[in-house]
Amino acid sequence: MTPAAFEQAALALPGATVSVQWGADRVYKVGGKMFAVRGDNSGVRPPVSFKVSDLSFEMLTKKKGVAPAPYLARAKWVMLEHLRVLPDDEIRARLAEAHRLVAEKLPKTVRESLIPA
Repeated sequence: MTPAAFEQAALALPGATVSVQWGADRVYKVGGKMFAVRGDNSGVRPPVSFKVSDLSFEMLTKKKGVAPAPYLARAKWVMLEHLRVLPDDEIRARLAEAHRLVAEKLPKTVRESLIPA
């Protein structure tokens, strides 16, 4: 998956936005809460991080090229060394899962305004 395809997949999710933070990192949010981060493009293959379920965290961190995300591992975030660590379809599914996990913790009024029923 390319960085542009990653961004397209993340922003296709209901209520998703992107902002540039911490230098040049692209931070994907729903309701003002982060669900994924793509490292800046200064590296050849920028890392990406996203929220996962407890079970997914245990399974994914055993794969080569996947590690607990720095500073966010206790909240069950993983970091991929680059976008080729997982197949494109799986990355899209993981982004949707990350979005869902974060969105379902938003206050009901915020959820309802961002995500159509």
